[in-house]
Amino acid sequence: MKAIEISEASRSLSDYARELGEEIIVVTSNSKPIAALVSLKNVDRESLALSTSPEFIEIIQAAREEFKSGKKLSLEEMKREMLE
Repeated sequence: MKAIEISEASRSLSDYARELGEEIIVVTSNSKPIAALVSLKNVDRESLALSTSPEFIEIIQAAREEFKSGKKLSLEEMKREMLE
């Protein structure tokens, strides 16, 4: 990951975006992150939409908390839940 202070950026945003590759560029202001340039090559729209959806992120966080607390289903239990 590379960071660029916005006040010191010497090229246009499109120049930075063209050379992204797999690297993420974090744009900072007064050393605080304000934006990120991330390549969307090989990323489908659905994945992008889900990764930025606050509702989906809440669902994932809740599921992770349930898992940590020991609330989980076996594959057989999940099949029964889904097929009923």
